[in-house]
Amino acid sequence: MALHIKKGDTVEIITGDHKGATGKVLRVIPGKNKLVVQGHNIAKKHVRPSRRNPQGGRIDVEQPIHISNVLPVNPKSSKGSRVRYQTSSDGSKKRIAIDGSEIGIVKKARKA
Repeated sequence: MALHIKKGDTVEIITGDHKGATGKVLRVIPGKNKLVVQGHNIAKKHVRPSRRNPQGGRIDVEQPIHISNVLPVNPKSSKGSRVRYQTSSDGSKKRIAIDGSEIGIVKKARKA
């Protein structure tokens, strides 16, 4: 599956308990086709006392979401949009939303 989303993108969740919510991508896991969205799909994890967490107890952990359940947010309309790619004559590759607005540069042009 093509990874049309990268770390730092703003995405809209289109299925599940958090349907319609938007958030920033914290991590992409390409081997499992999943990603972690900030503030969504949170679970409780029981941890023992350690140096990092001296008291122990229950902490909130963001769980991965399958990449097919999110869409990149179009900056023009502030809604999720499908993405296509466009390569310029100079060699740069851009992500373009379906309505034609640019979402981001994937690959910069090489200097000769």
